Order: sequence, then C-alpha cells, then structure tokens
Amino acid sequence: QVQLVESGGGSVQPGGSLTLSCAGSGITLTQYAVGWFRQAPGKEREGVSCLSINDDYTYYTDNVKGRFTLSRDKVKNTMTLQLHNLAPEDPANYYCAAGAVAGYHDFDFRAGAFRCSILPAGFDYWGQGIQVTVSS
Repeated sequence: QVQLVESGGGSVQPGGSLTLSCAGSGITLTQYAVGWFRQAPGKEREGVSCLSINDDYTYYTDNVKGRFTLSRDKVKNTMTLQLHNLAPEDPANYYCAAGAVAGYHDFDFRAGAFRCSILPAGFDYWGQGIQVTVSS
C-alpha cells in the first residue's frame, strides 16, 4: 500500500519559514517525479513546485519562486519543501504528490533531461495534506 505522509506544517508570522516533509512508504520516490500542491479554502488546488524523476529539473510557480525550495532525499525516501518569507497569500493545505503519468514528466530530448509538470493529473499518489497558516 502506497502512502505519502506530510509533516512540518504549522503557524508562522509573515516573513517566517517552515519546512514541510513528505515520507513515502510502499513507494520508491526516486522512480517518480514529485511535487507539492496547495489548496486554500474556496480555491482550487494549485501546483507549487515539481522535481523531475532524476532531480535534473525543478519548477516553481512565479508566486513562490525564490522563496520555496523543493528537494528529495534518496536515502530517506522523502521530499522536502522549504518555505521562506511566507506571505499572507501562502496559507493553505499543502499536499505532496508523486507521479509517473505518461505525457507529464517525460524526457525532453532537446534539453537532454527529464521534465516535470505541476498539473494534478500527472500525479498518481497524494498525501493527506498539512496545514500552513501565516498570521501576525
């Protein structure tokens, strides 16, 4: 049984930092592209960042670029999202995901590297979500 379990959420002041971790069981994360998504109340789930299957390529949406960092620990079978300079628009439930859906994270022959996509349809497995709150 595949499980992705997030940890590390909580409440911080504006400008603060958090580190979200996602541990995989029943799955080898190095065999998948991985990503983080978030969903605020009343809004659709949005992709935040993804990391390609061999860690060659990382993508961040414009609203988190320079503030969030996604990484993977191959030994621990975990992925981590570091959140810095948290802003009022960042509070949400954050979800980790792993995927290998064809057409979403494929090898880019022109670039000579795997890519990843933050489209939810590209992900097979999801965590249960963890809350991040930004409040002064």
